[in-house]
Amino acid sequence: MRSMSTLTRADLADAINRKLGFSRAESLELVESLLRHMCDALAEGENVKISGFGTFLLRDKAERVGRNPKTGVEVPITPRRVMTFRASQMLKDQIAGA
Repeated sequence: MRSMSTLTRADLADAINRKLGFSRAESLELVESLLRHMCDALAEGENVKISGFGTFLLRDKAERVGRNPKTGVEVPITPRRVMTFRASQMLKDQIAGA
């Protein structure tokens, strides 16, 4: 079984450095710029769709009543905005084949 590892910003910058020949600093700046642009779009309420990868969707959740599982006491849950990720079919197929 394959060990579970994590792909980091540094790994992405390293891949750009090797494949495109940018300097390490330029590669890291490119990754940071891309992530910053995505974060800004999400903060402004836009969904982010990356073709062939997936979509980061924003959802507004209404206020609702929850329950403390330990005590059973009802607790109001405040309204909030949440982000979800929906993988594209291409990504799902690639993962299933791996």
